[in-house]
Amino acid sequence: MVDTAKEKIVMTPKGRTTGQTTLMIERRAVTEENGTDSDRTHVAGGDHQGIIINKFIATDVDDQPAELSLEFIVFLVNAQDGKHTQESRTLLFWFASTLPNFQHASVAQDFFKELVSPQEFPRDYVGFIKKIMKLMQLRYPSIRKVEVILKQLDEPQKLPTRPLSADDSTLGKQVPLTEEKVLELIESSYPNPVTIEDIAKVHGWEEGKVMEYVKQLESKNVVKPMEHGAFTRVVHHDNDVQIVKQMPTMVSSKQPTIAIITAQYCEKLAVDAMIENKETFVRYTTVGVKVISKNGTSITQMTRFGESNVYTLGNMGAHRIVCTKLPTVGHTREAMTAAGNTTTRLLGTFQKVDYVILVGVGGGVPHYTDFGKHVRLGDVVISNSTGGDNRAIYTYCENAKERCDGQYEFDQKDYRPSNFCLQHIGSQLKAQTEAEGGLAPWLKYLTEAQNALSEAQTEHDFRRPPEDTDKLYMSIGDEGIIEVAHPTNIDAKKRSEGRSRIHTGIIASGRAICRSEHLRQAFSQQCSALAWDSEFDSVVESIQGNCRDSFALVRGISDYKDGTRKSPWQPFAALAAAAVVKAIVCAMDPPLD
Repeated sequence: MVDTAKEKIVMTPKGRTTGQTTLMIERRAVTEENGTDSDRTHVAGGDHQGIIINKFIATDVDDQPAELSLEFIVFLVNAQDGKHTQESRTLLFWFASTLPNFQHASVAQDFFKELVSPQEFPRDYVGFIKKIMKLMQLRYPSIRKVEVILKQLDEPQKLPTRPLSADDSTLGKQVPLTEEKVLELIESSYPNPVTIEDIAKVHGWEEGKVMEYVKQLESKNVVKPMEHGAFTRVVHHDNDVQIVKQMPTMVSSKQPTIAIITAQYCEKLAVDAMIENKETFVRYTTVGVKVISKNGTSITQMTRFGESNVYTLGNMGAHRIVCTKLPTVGHTREAMTAAGNTTTRLLGTFQKVDYVILVGVGGGVPHYTDFGKHVRLGDVVISNSTGGDNRAIYTYCENAKERCDGQYEFDQKDYRPSNFCLQHIGSQLKAQTEAEGGLAPWLKYLTEAQNALSEAQTEHDFRRPPEDTDKLYMSIGDEGIIEVAHPTNIDAKKRSEGRSRIHTGIIASGRAICRSEHLRQAFSQQCSALAWDSEFDSVVESIQGNCRDSFALVRGISDYKDGTRKSPWQPFAALAAAAVVKAIVCAMDPPLD
């Protein structure tokens, strides 16, 4: 007898109550006879052939527990009346017996990313269910069944918002003028003094209002005036800051062999807290500028500040360290070029430096279904390759070109050190942390530095923020937002509540790609990136151009973009990264001389 059964995607209502609907979507062998009962089923045709909708609630309930679950909340705006709605959606997964258990999470992750793709997110109930069925039918044969639980939630007062990025003004979003924002720009520029005019230009603010906030900061002894109408940050935490025209000559034994590079002010504070016996030198440079008046007849000679440098020297374990901060105003390619020049001067000044570590905050690449691979706020990512010592640890992507098949070609440049010793130590530190938990040495360094910075009473709060501030959002369309629940911890050894984890993997960058949720996800998946930062390719190129064979990037996770979003997690994330760096340095072999 010929078997006429064919595999179909069958949707069956499983239950319905006030405000909640449960549906079961599964693969089922359906014969032509029982698959065409029009009283009980609707058989789709045309482009949707192979899909069957049962009209009645299922009576044969499968008691087998789900193999994986994922929950998220959808916030939508009604285009007609502008009202906000929010709905909890839970997906329960069952997989084909032929799919190995270790692949369950990655398959569910890929399925979810396609389902909620920012460019193609189904904004209505019917479209959402239909997309699940079509994905199962055409793209995911290894998913045997998906149970969907839809629950209406109370209408929110307003949509949740995510903080602006440092570069959001370039996307047409006006950055509000506040005292905090003015201080942020002055700190970003440090050690370069910055004028009122320069601050106002970054975001198109009025110079008079900028001056008011600068005066308020000056009255609080947070910033101080310099020559030629410029202002700079007051450094409270270091009592031994020396202003010099040239770096003093150092005996060979005091020459640093490890350079640590930071970009944000809180990152420099964090690293300095890990250094013993430190002394800081600030070298200001001035340049002459000719200004010609509008009538073209008079010429005025004036002096402006050029690129200045700050170097903090001291000890980490048995090693001599030099830590610098890149002076930047805004996040532009010009600023990053200047950062490369600063790096070149650093390595020219301290020629015994053999190892360079870029330390600071970054954005995590979350895994929505696998707890073990999930990068959360407060975690630390150490740059490493995923395929041996001949692979990239850092990648920069300039742009993307969409192909006719809907996939993307990414214009990227990869970077790898010649010597992977820092990466090997980082991998050992990760394994040690997973084995020892809260007894890992870097967590001790973290606690000690928190206490020291608290006593120093800096303007930044380096304590770990509450866990409920770690929100995982995705944008859908112009206004819609999804809040995704963090994957469930099934292995208590992987993470204890309120404790950061270490990850090792590729770190990506590229502002044009990172601005797009869709492109960032696609590129992260292609290159297996675990974190993003705000473009330090020019710094890495300077390191390689100056023949330093061993370098690494260490990023504390402060957001889910590239680390530039202003958030309460930035100081803690920077300190966590600095603590990991100290553990790496202390694990290195002592210098030979």
